Order: sequence, then C-alpha cells, then structure tokens
Amino acid sequence: MTRILLTTSTPALEQLFKKAAGTDAAVKLVGVARSGKDAVRLTGEHLPDIIVVELRGDDTAETVREIMIAVPTPVVMVSYQDGSQLGGMSARALEAGALAVIPAPTASGTSLEQAAFDKFLSTIKAMAQVKVVRQWRKKTRGDHRVKEAPETAAHTRIAIVGIAASTGGPAAIRSILRGLPKDFPAPILVVQHMSNGFIDGVAASLDATVALKVKVGANGERLRPGTVYLAPDGHQLGVSGKLRLRVVDEDPIQGFKPSGSYLFGSIARAFNGESLAVILTGMGDDGTEGLRALRVAGGKVIAQDEKSSIVFGMPKSAISAGLVDFVLPVEDIAAKITALATA
Repeated sequence: MTRILLTTSTPALEQLFKKAAGTDAAVKLVGVARSGKDAVRLTGEHLPDIIVVELRGDDTAETVREIMIAVPTPVVMVSYQDGSQLGGMSARALEAGALAVIPAPTASGTSLEQAAFDKFLSTIKAMAQVKVVRQWRKKTRGDHRVKEAPETAAHTRIAIVGIAASTGGPAAIRSILRGLPKDFPAPILVVQHMSNGFIDGVAASLDATVALKVKVGANGERLRPGTVYLAPDGHQLGVSGKLRLRVVDEDPIQGFKPSGSYLFGSIARAFNGESLAVILTGMGDDGTEGLRALRVAGGKVIAQDEKSSIVFGMPKSAISAGLVDFVLPVEDIAAKITALATA
C-alpha cells in the first residue's frame, strides 16, 4: 500500500486525484493539505510514503524545502494547469528536493482515462520507493575534507562534455555548473529525463544562476565553449562532427528520448579521446551502452557516487559495467571536469 498526502488548493485537482486513486487498491490518500504549512504539519502527523504537491505559486519550492528539513519524504510535483511560469517553478522545486514533475492525468470520460490514471499512479508509486535524505537550513563544510580521487597518468585534454541524469538530476546539474568557470573551454551537452513542457524553464533558471550560458539546443547550432546545451523535449541530442549540434527526432534508445546513450555515442564518434561523459543520479541504466562506445574511443567517464545520488541507478549501472574512471560526490565533479579540460 502506497500512502499519499496531496497538497493542493485547487478543488478540481483534488477531485481528479481522488478519482484516480479510487481506481487503484494499492494506493491510499491519507490527507489533503491546503497550504505549504499544512503540508509540513500533515506529513509529520501521517508519515505518508510520498507527497504529491501541486506546482502552483512561488512558495512551492519553499514547501518542498521545508518538508525535506522537517520530515524528509519523497515529493513529486504535479502540474495541473499550463503556463510559461511553470518551468521556472519546476526548476526551483527540483533544486529544493522534489524528485520529478509530472502532468496530472486528464479525466477524459473515455477508455483512455484509466490508462492515464494507471500511468500517473505507477509513477507516483515508483517515486515513493526512493530514499531521500534530510536537508539542512545552512550548509557548512567546516573542517570536512572530501578525499580527492587519485590522478591518472597523462591524458588527452577533453574538448566536449556530455552529461546524463534522471531523478534528482536538476539539482546535481546545477551544483556542477555552478562550480565551472565562465571561461570553461569546452561545450557541455546535457540530457535530463523529465516530463515534457519543463525543460525550457529549467534552462532559463540555470542560465540565470550559473556563470555559463545555458540554453535548449537547436539542430545545426554551432558548438561554443562555455555554453551548456540541454536536450529539448522528445528529441535526441548529439553532435554533427566537431562543430555543430545535432538535435533530431529519432527513435528512443532503450525507451529514452532524449537518451544519455545516444549523446555519449555521438560525442565519442566525433571527439574520440577528447570526450568526457558524466553520469549522474537517476533510475535505470540509460547511458551505459553509450559509455561503452565512448570508452572504446578513448574518452573518460565520471560517475556520481552513491551517497550524493538521489537514486543510484544510472551511475551504478555504469560502474558495475566497468566503464567509469572516477566515482565522485557531486560537489567534487566540477573540479574534476575543469582539471580534465584544462590540464
């Protein structure tokens, strides 16, 4: 049984959620919070397996943050209404600790309605299994020192960086990009698995808070150093030679579109030993197959460690396959990328 706390002030969404939950005996709605303050209080009282929070209002991210401080519990954001402002809200909520943003199902009154409810609830039940960690109001490192990964022998300076992430990825990506200098000498291509409609907001939020230029990539666009290109919704992201971005509507790779494996394979073919792949937190094993081609080409691979990963699926798959050169906590990845790009 998956016990769910819903946080919404929209009656129509509440009724839709109750209708969806009523179709699955394996889920139980334990309460409805009308505000962020109520959500924190009711989480402490009911101890739900997961909290579903409507993506609405500028205080959404603060609600997530307070839950992670007071009663750490998996949080999934649900978008009920369209709006250009939702992208920015989703980026802030994901950085605060939300696991994912998913669209609410549509009550169509047709045979497709149950399929939409099933997909919606299965995502929530899967996210309820994720183990989250407590956050703190003020992060201090004090005298703590993270061990540096051992340096390898002489290597080819990398000329391109590919990053793939899923659950927990937006916060990890932001942490890494914040640690890179404005004059970073290589382009960075990013595949982030998320629901359609939010990547533009994530790109805008990152662009406003990191030194590098961050944008959603366009096919044929010239690759520029110090620029971060995010894969657009429903398209594969790669490169066309060493000069141009490749954004195409090609088949999914093992169910993923965009796919980390597509990205890594593409940069490996064009840049060979000048390639660097970074595999971050996320469910599943996307990226692993592409890393095989990259390693054959002589490229390097960094994987996020288990302790700093929200979900240690994608990194674990790459590590278990023997395809990783460095396993690092997320806070140390930027320094390693910089070292490999400038040495």
